[in-house]
Amino acid sequence: MTEAGVPRFAPGVRLRYDKARESWALLAPERLFQPDEQATAILRLVDGARSIAAIVDLLAGRYDAPRELIAGDVLAMLEDLAGKGMIRA
Repeated sequence: MTEAGVPRFAPGVRLRYDKARESWALLAPERLFQPDEQATAILRLVDGARSIAAIVDLLAGRYDAPRELIAGDVLAMLEDLAGKGMIRA
């Protein structure tokens, strides 16, 4: 996975806000992930149109953090979810 890639959720995977738990959940057939705050910030920017580089740029600006640090975190998380079949790029 590279920054040029455009991540999208795999078929059947959705990011939804769970009102009962007051938190975000990544839902897939017979699977549920409770992403932490950092992962949620990334996943909320996955729209199937925005590149990984654009996601990194937005987060680096939003959190006033070094781009290289944000890029490493974003790529690692998306690669982990891609390995679980939740994300495609």
